[in-house]
Amino acid sequence: MTIDEILEMMDDLIDKSVTVPFSNKKCMIDSEKLREYIDNIRYNLPTEIKRAKEMVADRSDILNDANAKAEEIIKEAEERAKVLVSESEIVKRAQETADELTAQAKAMDLSIRNAMTDKLTATLSEAEKALGKSLKEIKTMHEAVKSASEGK
Repeated sequence: MTIDEILEMMDDLIDKSVTVPFSNKKCMIDSEKLREYIDNIRYNLPTEIKRAKEMVADRSDILNDANAKAEEIIKEAEERAKVLVSESEIVKRAQETADELTAQAKAMDLSIRNAMTDKLTATLSEAEKALGKSLKEIKTMHEAVKSASEGK
């Protein structure tokens, strides 16, 4: 069960609660059921955090792969340049080709890094927002339960 599903059940619990007479904001909630939902959130929260950490690890793996590919392309460019070093015109062409391949590899590496960084930053930001929202909702419900129990 995901945290969002649990929060939805908590929301339903509030919607189905009975209002306190002469009060339009206070309601009575099944505290045991609410505690069960809060315990489920506590149980599932580490899983959400673990997923976010896995995303960060995946980002590192992707960046490492991109670096390895870039280095491989650079090595290939250097090897091609060495093969073409026989005459001055060939040397000039080889240097130009090596420079182009190096620039392409660096541009590709930078593009891959930027794309992955943007994607992972957005994903982590969404996870952070979801966790913050969940925590805020838990605190709000806790305050509501606390207020309801003080009102009894």
